[in-house]
Amino acid sequence: AEIGADAIIVADMAVLDYACRRHPALPRHLSVQGSATTVAALAYMHERFGISRAVLPRVLSAHQVERVCASSPVPLEVFAFGSLCIMVEGRCQLSSYVTGASPNRHGVCSPARFVRWEETADGGRIVRLNGVLVDRFNANEPAGYPTVCKGRFDVGGEIFHALEEPTSLNTMELLPRLKQAGVQALKIEGRQRGAAYVGSVTAVWRAAIDSLERDPSSWTPRQAWQEALAGHAEGHQTTLGPYHRAWH
Repeated sequence: AEIGADAIIVADMAVLDYACRRHPALPRHLSVQGSATTVAALAYMHERFGISRAVLPRVLSAHQVERVCASSPVPLEVFAFGSLCIMVEGRCQLSSYVTGASPNRHGVCSPARFVRWEETADGGRIVRLNGVLVDRFNANEPAGYPTVCKGRFDVGGEIFHALEEPTSLNTMELLPRLKQAGVQALKIEGRQRGAAYVGSVTAVWRAAIDSLERDPSSWTPRQAWQEALAGHAEGHQTTLGPYHRAWH
């Protein structure tokens, strides 16, 4: 508040309560880790702590996002591009178990100080997290940041991505639908990413949003946009994730 931050993004109720009482003029945004997936949860956070925006977790379908947007008491923000998480946001028990470091308390999943890469004789690479073998890559195989959930493991004599394949969320094709639903902002996952990633990905989304504003009736995702985003995706793969699931 003293240095003039435009807003704070908070998940913890105690911090929300403190901020509400001590710095009421500082806008409070509910973090994705607040796990508010219903209008009732958003209404409670708005009435009790005066939140002015909320980030929806990455578990809702497009239909569910539309329903929440229709009755939400505050503007909503959704994830548009970046990693997917199979855990409750920020509470990865896999990372905590392997490293002993909570993603919440240490700010990252699979903290870099536990990561070790090894070159193999055939030009490939091996990566370990706190001594635990997470994956082996061939010489020309893309290798993303190592997380336990996206590693390959020997299960019943078969080696495969037992928990989740390395792939990134990309909602570009849903942009008109998200706008129509009333989504106010798009969140681009950038934790543990470099400046080049941030610059390239945000430039693509800025161009797409501006294009949609100019000509909404005939807007379609450009191939160049999708190719640029795919180049930054984990495993060079993208998915709509929960946004396109058929069940509700």
